[in-house]
Order: sequence, then structure tokens, then C-alpha cells
Amino acid sequence: MEANSPSSLLRIFISSTDHSKQDLLSESLVFAAKKFGISGATVFKGILGYGASSIIYSYKFWEISDKVPVVIEIIDSDQRVRDFYKTIRPELEEMRYGCLVTIENIEILLFKSGKRKLL
Repeated sequence: MEANSPSSLLRIFISSTDHSKQDLLSESLVFAAKKFGISGATVFKGILGYGASSIIYSYKFWEISDKVPVVIEIIDSDQRVRDFYKTIRPELEEMRYGCLVTIENIEILLFKSGKRKLL
């Protein structure tokens, strides 16, 4: 991915408790993006939110349940993002509780690889 190249941001809104087979869906999607060769993926955990169900979920340190909103952001060239979405769409369509997926055009201002720490 290069700076000033046409790129896209794919956002997937799910719940922290959503699963894909036996794995958390958020983890499954990030590992799938890595395997697909996507430039970057990040999972954000929300502290408060609601979706189509209109049920408000929030994080409070005294609650046992940790059902909160999660947003997965995936960034790469427009075509790679769209091709990746085609591969994960069937899994998302089969979700029991639903999700929301958006895409938007973005402009990459800087894409700099860091150096890995040697252990």
C-alpha cells in the first residue's frame, strides 16, 4: 500500500460475544485478513452502544457479561478490500444476531513499516 493511493476502509460492526465456529468472530476475521494479505486490521471494543435490536449494551466493571459493541476496521486498496469482503460475506450473512458492514474511500497520507523488536 502506498501513500496517496486509492484505498478503502471496511468497517464491520458486531458484538464482542459473536463467534465463528469455536473462535471469537473478531479474531477469526483479523486472522482471515492477515492470511488474505490485507495491509491492516484493527479491532475496537466499545463501552456503550446499540444496533438494530435497540438493546443498549454497556461495559461496567462489576458486570460478569462482557457483551459490548466491537468494530473491526480493515484497510487496503479498494479492490483488495472488496475481494476480501466477498470471501467473508457468507460467514457474516449466517450470523445469528446480525451485523453491519460499511465501506468508505480513504486517502492514505503515510504508510510506514516499523522495525520489529528482536527478542
